[in-house]
Amino acid sequence: MPEFGTEENPWRIAIVGAGPAGFYAAEHFFKQSECVAHVDLFDRLPTPFGLVRSGVAPDHEKIKNVTRVFDKTASNPRFRFFGNVEFGKHLFLADLQKFYHQVYFSTGSLVDRKLGIPGEELARSHSATEFVAWYNGHPDFRHLSFDLSQETVAVVGVGNVAVDVARILCKTVDELKHTDIADYALDALSKSKVKDVILMGRRGPSQAAFSLKEIKEMGELEDASSVTLPEEMALDVYSAKALEENPDRMTEKTLEVLNAMIGGSKPGAARTCHVRFLVSPTALHPGPDGGVSSMSVVRNKIESSSSGRLSASMTDETFEWPVGLVFRSVGYRGEALPDVPFREDWGVIRNENGRVVTDSGSPLLGCYTGGWIKRGPSGVIGTNKPDAVESVSCMVEDLSSGKHLSPSESDIAALVKQRQPASFSYDDWLELDRVESERGEAVGRPRIKFTSCEEMTAALGK
Repeated sequence: MPEFGTEENPWRIAIVGAGPAGFYAAEHFFKQSECVAHVDLFDRLPTPFGLVRSGVAPDHEKIKNVTRVFDKTASNPRFRFFGNVEFGKHLFLADLQKFYHQVYFSTGSLVDRKLGIPGEELARSHSATEFVAWYNGHPDFRHLSFDLSQETVAVVGVGNVAVDVARILCKTVDELKHTDIADYALDALSKSKVKDVILMGRRGPSQAAFSLKEIKEMGELEDASSVTLPEEMALDVYSAKALEENPDRMTEKTLEVLNAMIGGSKPGAARTCHVRFLVSPTALHPGPDGGVSSMSVVRNKIESSSSGRLSASMTDETFEWPVGLVFRSVGYRGEALPDVPFREDWGVIRNENGRVVTDSGSPLLGCYTGGWIKRGPSGVIGTNKPDAVESVSCMVEDLSSGKHLSPSESDIAALVKQRQPASFSYDDWLELDRVESERGEAVGRPRIKFTSCEEMTAALGK
């Protein structure tokens, strides 16, 4: 029997999902000195990088520089990319089991969580996921439209995605036109009538999930003022005690920024972002046209459990706000993949430290997971690196102990070509990247994206 993990007989690894979690897993495999692995990375879109391309805000260009690290990984001769190839449509688990010793799933968490309130399904009520993917030119969302003729918008949530949505709505066209925002989104935002954006936090300012950098940016916009209220910035007794007992410099700096917004960061600006805390929507109400026209809101208070955990509970104080457009940004969950064990309650693949397990808890031979679909939607791009290291360490351990699949076929390329003739290689992506960048350079932008798979395939003559 041949020895595997050598140049002559490398381990063959399939990664499904070409976002950061997938690339970091490939990178860590290539760092293994005790074994040789060939890695094939599959993605249902022609383009790699996942949320780095379709989730990072267009005005955060520096964050996207992480793709240079991914390019380096892709330049390894033991790496291949199969884009425009969808798991569950073009390829199935049974196919991958015939060609690979191990399969790693890193498909992310792109489905938004619901608010669970009456009126949530009304017209002009959307998920932040949809809006972010739309303005970033994601092929699945380019067809959407948002009624930006509304003057007041509520963004429910105070994580970084919520702040991204608020910031894009508050920026001028001049601020946006030098980014890689989708052309159709730039055109729609240029006609926006939005004047007030309400950013809504369920808990208090010391519990806000946004980063210091994100909230500082809200105070530095060209023609928008960010405003906090003194009564909502005054810490409750439990929050003040928690901060006193466990000092956190980042939280303290964030509170300094928020307190500086009392009275407005730029009074007299054309647009205003109202950063509100201790408030929750309880219902959305329709106007004459059937779309959202107002929101019922309840005041919350912070309470402390016996374990010291701080949570928000409703009071009897309620309001009614005139709001014509709503974006919810209260979390995400993953979607189940065919034949892969899934926890519906958590929205993740069933796993233990990255090893996929069945409903009974036994390992599913040769199957692993990483990223948000493994642990849930937490952390930033870099968080996926140690997460991938954990999973790959388990994979290497199992390869060494003989716990792996026994593939009967050696190269999946012919099957991919048969099932999906319009598949993309990494060289195809680099050519598409070159064309997008040249289109952007001509008008002083980082790139002008192709926003449909048809455009991408046509650009390369596929």
